[in-house]
Amino acid sequence: MRELREKCAVVGVFGVKNAAKYAYLGLYAMQHRGQEATGISVSNGERIATIKKHGLVSMAYDDRMLERAQGSIAIGHNRYSTAGEHTMMDAQPIFARYALGEMAIAHNGNFPTYMKIRKKLIDKGAIFSSSMDTENLIHLVAQSNKTSLRLRILDALGQVEGAYSLLFLSQKELFAARDPHGFRPLSIAKVDGGYMVASETCAFDLAEAEFVRDIEPGEMVVFQEGREPESIHFAKSIPKQCIFEHIYFARPDSFLFGESVYEVRKELGRLLWEEDPIKADMVIPVPDSSIPHAIGYSQASGLPFELGIIRNHYVGRTFIEPTQRIRDLKVKRKLSPIRSLIDGKRLVIVDDSIVRGTTSKKIVSLLKRYGAKEVHMRIASPAIGFPCYYGIDTPHQNELISHSKSTEEIRDYLAADSLCFLSVAALKKAVHSHGDYCLSCFDGRYFHKR
Repeated sequence: MRELREKCAVVGVFGVKNAAKYAYLGLYAMQHRGQEATGISVSNGERIATIKKHGLVSMAYDDRMLERAQGSIAIGHNRYSTAGEHTMMDAQPIFARYALGEMAIAHNGNFPTYMKIRKKLIDKGAIFSSSMDTENLIHLVAQSNKTSLRLRILDALGQVEGAYSLLFLSQKELFAARDPHGFRPLSIAKVDGGYMVASETCAFDLAEAEFVRDIEPGEMVVFQEGREPESIHFAKSIPKQCIFEHIYFARPDSFLFGESVYEVRKELGRLLWEEDPIKADMVIPVPDSSIPHAIGYSQASGLPFELGIIRNHYVGRTFIEPTQRIRDLKVKRKLSPIRSLIDGKRLVIVDDSIVRGTTSKKIVSLLKRYGAKEVHMRIASPAIGFPCYYGIDTPHQNELISHSKSTEEIRDYLAADSLCFLSVAALKKAVHSHGDYCLSCFDGRYFHKR
């Protein structure tokens, strides 16, 4: 899958000397969740300093910069926009001064009805500096008449609806909150005498932090100096965790929603074979995200697993050319089949999903030009027929190929010899009994008024 992007990553650090360095490590480990911009806000107990840059974490920060960012509390963010524009004003964390002092916010998720709230805030005199849905929270907190930041945050959360894993940084406190459905992940770990909060546990591994637990849906955890973290359940928990975290978004080495991401993906591949077995010579993943799925398919079927397509990891993201013919070379520049391996063979190609179908069509065409006798597409998720409003950058509904075409029509469009999507029942089976999941991109059942 090339057309869905999950957005974003958040990390928080509390009670650790030079917290900015730990925030950097967390963002580095979660680079896959957003490559558009990155930022860190750090507090020294009196003031909050913020660094924001376009591009990758490894290019945005250096040792001198992190050394100067002194403080024991920090939050960080990697961005790929789902709401807002592609400007530095829309990068996070968002910093503001208000009646009680200074504050910074980092947000992973999406507020589907944020424009309605923004209009009300503007009518009351609010002035916005970005197009992000997250900035609404700054104004809701600032306009609240509550007497403490924690009460103002709770007041603000009671007025928004949607998907959020949120970090609030003040001069002396850190607040971490998940929406009542728990769409996006957020976990806590212990590190170097303090605490770390992150979107994925792979961030803890790099920082050598010890995983404690997930923050629960509808829970806010407050970190204060000299006290144990305080849990506040501000809303009834109605879990609807994002199933695409397991299918595609999270790193395979993360532990998410009570499950190993790697093991879930292998199980998806195994179930894909059970649902529609086929005679073939080998199993090939669309690299790199589909490798665990293909391993599971190979192990279940007994067909050999081969890396028949090699991905070029050094293709830039700013490739712009004047003609459609040259633009069509993008897939070939990224994905190169091994002719000697696939020539004359019957191939099972495993991918995690199909969105528009354009990339899958080019992959099938490329493999057949390199001599593949048969190309059987196997997709380790159900057909995506509906857009997401909870923090995934999806195309418009009329651009989703499964919204307007049947499986057989898609197979014909791809020019594949066969095509099979994983069923919703098998998808649910793969994640066992670890909570309830949001399937709205498959069934169109949303959890807010649109």
